[in-house]
Formats: sequence, C-alpha cells, structure tokens
Amino acid sequence: MARAGAEAQTLQELAGLLRQLRRREARQQGETLLTYRQLAVKTGWSRGIIGEYFAGNILPPPERFDALIRLLGATPAEQGVLATARDRIEERRRRPTRDHATSGRAGVRARAGGLRTGTQSARFPVPRQLPPALPGFVGRTAQLAQLDAECAGPGLPGDDSVATVTVLTLSGTAGVGKTTLAVHWAHRVADRFPDGQLYVDLRGFDSTGTVVTAVEAVRGFLEALEVPPERIPTHLPAQVGLYRSLLAGRRMLVLLDNARDVDQVRPLLVGSPSCLVLVTSRNRLVGLIAAEGARPIGVDLLSTAEAWQLLARRLGAQRLAAEPRAADEIIERCARLPLALAVLAARGAANPAFPLATLAAELRVAPRPLDSFDGGDAATDVQAVFSWSYRSLTPTAARLFRLFGCHPGPDIGVAAAASLAGLPRDQVPRLLAELAHAHLVTEHAPGRFGAHDLLRAYAAEQAEHLDAAEARRAAIRRGLDHYLHTGHAAALLLQPGRDPVTLAVPAPGVVPEEITDHAQALAWFTVEYPVLLAAVTHARRTGFDGHAWQLAWTLVDFLQRRGRWSDLAVAQRTALAGAQQAGDRRGQANAHRDLARVLSRLGRVNEAARNYRQALMIFAALGDHTGQARTHRAFGAMLDGLGRYAEALDHNERALALYQAAGHLAGEASARNAVGWAHAQLGQYEPGLAHCGRALALLRTTGDRHGEANTWDSLGFIHARLSDHREAIRCYERALELYRQISERYDEADTLSRLGESQHAAGEVAAAGRTWRRALGILDDLGHPDGERVRELLTRAAAEPPARG
Repeated sequence: MARAGAEAQTLQELAGLLRQLRRREARQQGETLLTYRQLAVKTGWSRGIIGEYFAGNILPPPERFDALIRLLGATPAEQGVLATARDRIEERRRRPTRDHATSGRAGVRARAGGLRTGTQSARFPVPRQLPPALPGFVGRTAQLAQLDAECAGPGLPGDDSVATVTVLTLSGTAGVGKTTLAVHWAHRVADRFPDGQLYVDLRGFDSTGTVVTAVEAVRGFLEALEVPPERIPTHLPAQVGLYRSLLAGRRMLVLLDNARDVDQVRPLLVGSPSCLVLVTSRNRLVGLIAAEGARPIGVDLLSTAEAWQLLARRLGAQRLAAEPRAADEIIERCARLPLALAVLAARGAANPAFPLATLAAELRVAPRPLDSFDGGDAATDVQAVFSWSYRSLTPTAARLFRLFGCHPGPDIGVAAAASLAGLPRDQVPRLLAELAHAHLVTEHAPGRFGAHDLLRAYAAEQAEHLDAAEARRAAIRRGLDHYLHTGHAAALLLQPGRDPVTLAVPAPGVVPEEITDHAQALAWFTVEYPVLLAAVTHARRTGFDGHAWQLAWTLVDFLQRRGRWSDLAVAQRTALAGAQQAGDRRGQANAHRDLARVLSRLGRVNEAARNYRQALMIFAALGDHTGQARTHRAFGAMLDGLGRYAEALDHNERALALYQAAGHLAGEASARNAVGWAHAQLGQYEPGLAHCGRALALLRTTGDRHGEANTWDSLGFIHARLSDHREAIRCYERALELYRQISERYDEADTLSRLGESQHAAGEVAAAGRTWRRALGILDDLGHPDGERVRELLTRAAAEPPARG
C-alpha cells in the first residue's frame, strides 16, 4: 500500500509539470489557459480523458504522453526529463507486490463503483477487442468514404455538439465481406476512439445455430470493462443500464458483428452520443433505421477491378498478368463474391505451379458449381455460409428462393415470381421482401429482384434436394408459360401485322401480365428482353423445345428495332434446334425465316438465302400461304439490299399474290409497299406511287404504324427520285414521326440518312448536316456498318465550298 501511495504522489507531481507546461504554452499564445476542448480538437482525444491526464488520475500511454508534451511546447531537455519520470511510474507498476492480488481486486471494485455513479475512473480500462484486420484489404472505396463521413459527423472527435448518427449498419449477402470491411475500417479509425473498442461476434448466422444472446454479449462487455462478477446485475435491463453508464461520456467504438435481427442488437446500443455502434448483418435491420435512426450502408459484390486486386494480392500480380483471360473467367465464375474469390485464391496460393487456366477449367466443368468453393471449414465453405441465411427463412419464402434455381435469370419481377411459384400475386411481394431482407436476393430496381450466380446455384441445389422432380419441372413450365403468353401478346401489339402463333393453354397457377397498348408492350420488352433471351436457352436445356422457338418468335420485332442482331441470331439458332428436336415443322419454318432475316443483317447472305429457301419449302408443304408470303417478303427485302431489284420485285409480287389469296389485308398492304419500292428502285416511279398509295389506304384500316412508316419512307424516296424534294422531306418527316412512336431505331436512322440527302438537294445544307449526325449517332450506338455510309455523306458535305449569297 505504501508503494501505491508513492506511485500516486509521483503521478500527481508529473501532472503538476503538465499543468505548468499548459499554462506556459497558453501565455505564449496570448491565452489565459488552453482549454480541454482546444486540446481535444488538436489531438482527437476526448476532453474527459485529457482532464484525467492533467488531474493526475491516469498515466497517459507513452505515445500519447510524448505527443502531449510536444504539443505543450516542452523543450527537448524537458521532454527527456518528463519521459524518464513517466517511465519510472510505469516500471514501478510492473513490479510484483505482496498484496498485489487483494489490492487489484479492491482497485477494480473501486473503479467499478466510481463509474456507476458517473464519475471518471482513476484507471479506466481501455479495451482493444477488435479482431486482426485482414492483410491486403482491397477496394470498398465508396463504403469506406461513407463510413468516414458518418464518423466525422457531430458528436465525434473534434466536435462537442449532439451527434446526428450513433449507429451504422453494414448489410449484404453472405460471403460479401461485411466483417472484413467493418474490422478494416474500425482499425483505421481506432485513434478516434481513445477510450477503446468493444467487439462481439453475435453469430446470428452461425453454422452451429448458437446465437449469442443479448445477456451474453452485455456481460462480455462488462467483463471487458473490468466490472467484478459480483457487481454485474442478474437481469438484462440492469446489465444494459450499467453498460450504458460505463460508456457515458466516453469515446468508444462498439462493433456488433453478424447480427441476426434488431432484437439481438437493440440492448447493445449505447446512449452516449460520443460513442459509435457499427453493426454488420445479412439482414437489413430496418427497425434500427426506423426507430434508432441508424444509417444503412450496403455492401455489394466487388467490382471486376476490385476482384482483380483481391486475386493479385493473394496470388501475385505477375501471375494474373500472365493469364488475364483465365483470371477474368475465375472472377466471373466466382460471381465477384469475396469469399468465393478468397477460397479460389487460397487454392491457387497452395499450388503455385498450377496455371490459372487449370483453376478456371475446374470451375467450368464442375457438375455442381458450389463444390469448388469449400475452404475446408464451415466459415469458408460457400455453400455452408449460404445455408445459414437460408435456414432463417419462413417455409414459403424458402420455397420461393429455391424456385429461383428454376428460373432462367438474370432477374425477375413480382408477376413472374407469382407464376413461377403458382401463388396469388398479392402474396409474393411480402415473400420477396423477406428474401431481400436476408440478402438472398437484391432488389436492384423497383420491383426487380435478382441473385448472383452462386446464390442461384445454391437455390438450384436446394430445390434438387428438397423438391420432387415433377414439382421442379412444373415450376419451370409455369415460368416459361408466363413469359411466352405475356410476350406473345406484347409482340402482336408491337407489330399488329404479324400472324399469331398457336399457343398451348398456360399451366395452372400462371397469370400472364396484362399489356393493353403499344407503349406498355415496348416498356415490357425493354425490361424483360434479357430474361427472354435467357429463357430461350433455358427452355431448350430443360426440354421445353416448343417454348424455345416460340419465345424466340416473340423477340424478333423488338430486337430488330434495337439492332441487337447478335442476340437475335443466338436466339433463333437455339429456336431452330428446339423445333427440330421437337419435330415441329411450323416451328422450324418460322425459325429458318427469322434466322435468315438476322443473317442477312449480319452480311451472311448465302447462309440467309439457304434458310429462306428452307422456310419456303416447309411452309409450302404445310399449305401455309401467309407463312410463304411473309418469307417471300423478307427474302425480297434482302435482295433489295443487295441491289438485285428485279429479283426483289419477283419475290414481293409473289408475296402480294399469296396475301391476296389468303385475304390477309395487313400482309397485302406490306407487300404492296414492297412492290412499289422495288418498282422505284428500277426507275418505274408511276407504278411505284400507285402501289404505295394503295398500301397507305389499307394500312390506315389495320393500325400497322410500322408498315405505314415504311410506306411513307417509300413515298419520300420516290418523290426524291422525281426531284420533288419538298414533298420528299414531308414524307420522310411523317415516316420519322411514326418510327419514333414505335422505337424502330434502325429504320429511323435509315430514313434520316435519306431525309438529309433531300434537305441537301433542296439547299438546306446545315439542316442536312444535323440530320446526318442524328442518323450517325443511332447507327454508331447500334454498331451498324451503315454508319460508314453516313460518315461519307458528312465528309463530302464538309468538303464542298460554301454556297454564295
């Protein structure tokens, strides 16, 4: 006890020297006294802890002591004397004494008692509970900036006003790296919380299912704060009260990792605005945001660049640079999920002689994608990590999640999810919200839900384990039926002149979406076409070959209008294979014709001609006049583009005769326009005008705006050839108005190029330049080779001498 008294006396003497330096420095700055607040601003420490240093109640740690005496203007000689005095006190404390055990217990008891009454402890413990930070941390720039911005807000170091936020949440899907980010940032800002950092893994989604209760977590924190067992209350409310009292007025960071829900977290929140609580969870913890004003920060998959950085840190940048394609494939097959990337990187690091191409091939050929991501324990087994989130779902939500493995992807809307599950539509939003809350799906746009490839693979595996094959196949059919019946209706609204396909009755539980006009149809395709493209392949792979070609049929007009020729070619090749496999002759004929149209756009003329002839042969064998007529019409359009106008006229006249024989008015109108155009190309303008005029009269009764736009364009072309450029401009502008209404981008650009030529011929040189630039912008956006022709028009116009006034 004598030693304790001597130690206290020496500590008081040391504090007296600090106070002298403080007064001297204040005088030199023209101040009466440097306030604790001023010193807190300069150091980032709390005013309370600074007061304890000057009162002689707490011995500053060496690095703080050195910084403080330098700040107070101590000379080098004074710094040496003061540092020596401080070291003596520290050395005396480390020496064992006879009554060490009893004095330690008494000291702890006294400190706990003092803290409970709100007074500052003479020797307040400074817990440093953060786990080690992950070496080689990469990325997360946006999230780190958000965390830094919130941490720099009022109520934290450097500002004594009331805090605007004291709780932050990091939420994201399993394996996305929430804990890694939280621990990395906590270490980065530890100096802003000089009174310590508390940490607990709440094990909300632990493989053992042993969730840490609030009682256990609070008791652990009280023990870290050196509260004796006999002073810890029995009941949770009293424990929480003591915990919050101990942290009152202090600057501490509390990291609550892997929380399951709001109820687990709420008792661990701190009442003091000078503390910050950071929570990580797979759930969104909406209750904390609503009731406690928590600030949410989402943690998503890594970007491709960040994923590359992660692999480079683990495997070496040179190894990746030597095999960039293999590295890219690994990143893609890991879905940019940090846990999956880390597991693959560990395998690569353990086998440095393995080429990255070998690792990529293993992922590519694995019959079960998740089998490649087993890190050897539950914490690094991707499938196990996903399972902890999955087990928290209600049975109905779990079934809907499993059915994501029966859906083609990449995302799904509420209506399609209802059909997929065979549930009433009004029940599905709640289930999707539950999945999004658990971060098993992501609502990346209002009403659109998706999951990365590894989660989808996990969903498929769970469906295979838990759902009968018949149930899975029924779900696949419901999903395909939903898209087929909705897409079929939308396709006929986009192009009223198309002949409908005979569809089977949708499966029970399927409720197609109601689409009533052209604008709705266009909006639906704009959102759903990536899903429809995937559905074509999905239908073929799962044995629904009829669905494959019919789904591809629904996409033809929309993808043509967007100029997505490569996508359409893939879909039509898949459709043709499906129709051949199913022995569906009508499906084969449609697929041959639609594939030929795409191939002609891609410049593969001979292959396109073979497919047109194959389609004509099958339609003729079926006795399908309109199918033959439509094929002749498309074949003629290709020949026209090749400058083979007489052959084009022959096919168009055959199409006209077949449409007339079938009494098909919309088809007759389209064919008459094509015949008129072919006559014009051959210099036969009078029959061209006659046929196009009759086509317009028919089109006004059919509501076919695309056909009407084509015909106005033909009339503009004929008037331009007759040198009536004012009338040509009027016709072209009418065509453009209609093309824009139906979002026919390629035809809009094609007409713009001709409009520019008529404007130029009429002396409107500046207007022609603007028109050609608009056409070039569309064609470049589509990646269409016709852009070169428009560039030539602009180049020639720019080289012309200016017109004389």
